[in-house]
Amino acid sequence: MKAASPTAAAADPPAWLLSFTAGYVDVVGFAALFGLFTAHVTGNFVMIGVQLIGASEGLLAKLLALPVFVVAVGGTRLLEASLRRRGMPVVPILFGMEGVLLALFTAAGLAAQPMTDPGAPVVVICGMLGVAAMGIQNAMSRTVLSEAGPTTIMTGNTTQIVIDAVDLRNASPEARASIRRRLGKMVPAVAGFAVGAIIGALAFKQFSFWCGLLPTAILLISAIRHPREKIAA
Repeated sequence: MKAASPTAAAADPPAWLLSFTAGYVDVVGFAALFGLFTAHVTGNFVMIGVQLIGASEGLLAKLLALPVFVVAVGGTRLLEASLRRRGMPVVPILFGMEGVLLALFTAAGLAAQPMTDPGAPVVVICGMLGVAAMGIQNAMSRTVLSEAGPTTIMTGNTTQIVIDAVDLRNASPEARASIRRRLGKMVPAVAGFAVGAIIGALAFKQFSFWCGLLPTAILLISAIRHPREKIAA
């Protein structure tokens, strides 16, 4: 039997829901963990610069974020290849791993309460669990879920939306159809991220780190419900 495309069933869950999760987790990390970006991990370079002039906290976590992210992305890619060789369902397993990391992120955040020391081991560990979870999602958006487009960093999506909006009026019918398909993918992703960030901030204010249960549930339910790929024997 012919193997399914790596990007098959990419719409389950929809890209906007994954973007919602990333925006939600990113704002919770930033609000709770002294300005740490978990999804938009390169934003930590800016925060390191701010730290160097004494206007921020949590330098250790921000320094560790990039190497942890790199390991998470690289490990995800290697695991994906290994799972395919063994004929195992890649996407559900990776969603499950991300969900478990988000559960541990939530548990560590609760254990660290009240967070007063940005360099406390449990605080740093909490941040790195969030970074690792988002690293998995970042990697998937480039490989097995590439048809869904980026779901963790919205700068590229926003740029493309503006370019497409400018080009749409004067495009040929064929190009216009392509632009509309692209907009149909990217606009919901950006909107999902924005809504996730807003709801994440409100949920953190109301429920503290218990708010992490929502993205955890989204990923674990996605792992259970995602169609299993048909792998060639």
